[in-house]
Amino acid sequence: MILVTGAAGKTGRAVTRALQLRGASVRALVHHQSQVATLKTLGASEVIIGDFLKPEDLKKAVEGVHAVYYICPNVNPSEVEIGRQLIALAKAARVTHFVYHSVLHPQIEAMPHHWNKMRVEEELFASGLPFTILQPAAYMQNILGGWSSIVRDGVYPIPYAPQTRLTMVDLEEAAEAAALVLTQPEHINATYELAAPGFLSQVEVAHTLSQVLGKNIAIQVIPRTIWAENALASGMDAYAVETLIKMFEYYERYHFSGNPQVLSWLLKRNPATFADFLRKHLGRAQSN
Repeated sequence: MILVTGAAGKTGRAVTRALQLRGASVRALVHHQSQVATLKTLGASEVIIGDFLKPEDLKKAVEGVHAVYYICPNVNPSEVEIGRQLIALAKAARVTHFVYHSVLHPQIEAMPHHWNKMRVEEELFASGLPFTILQPAAYMQNILGGWSSIVRDGVYPIPYAPQTRLTMVDLEEAAEAAALVLTQPEHINATYELAAPGFLSQVEVAHTLSQVLGKNIAIQVIPRTIWAENALASGMDAYAVETLIKMFEYYERYHFSGNPQVLSWLLKRNPATFADFLRKHLGRAQSN
């Protein structure tokens, strides 16, 4: 049995589905009763409801599993505390493989959510648990948050300069890599960066969108003060807004690059490019 924490989020759902495709039994940890049915549909054998900040819930979650895939809710100020607690409980439960969903370049102190993941990695190194750390780039799927503006209005909104260059990864391929790592013994004590080919400026992203969609897509730079106001109004908490603003500032100043060789080796094929991802998404949308 493999425990997937944070299973109701987009990463948890993708990893659960990828594990189910490999025939693995999954125990999904979710936060609300309303999320249970979705995880069952994706193939989870068990779905349990719990709170990351309650040790008794985490203890129940790790009992009887041989592996853990730890995903912390995105931009969580308690990530180090939660990680430390879960690692200790997994060790007490004699878990034989702890896989941590970290982030590409967690060494960057200027991005607090990256730096917190580095602290959790450090806790894992010191724990004595057999581990694997996965460090994915930004998801290609993130662009779908503004998909209606892109398709309806021909506008690609971004909170940083058009020259900002980013490496991305298809979430489904990152999840496939996670499932491989969780079901194959040779990945113990490894740290893998997960990135797709391409180091695209936002101008190149807009150009790729235009080519695939067959219409002109224009960049719209959203001032970060406006982005923050909109995020707060939508219900995002102040810590997350402040942290993501720091991430945007870092991206704009230094860019964010990765290399696809490790993911190519894990998947035994070339990872999807951004254009490949867009064509796949469009194909699915048209078939529904």
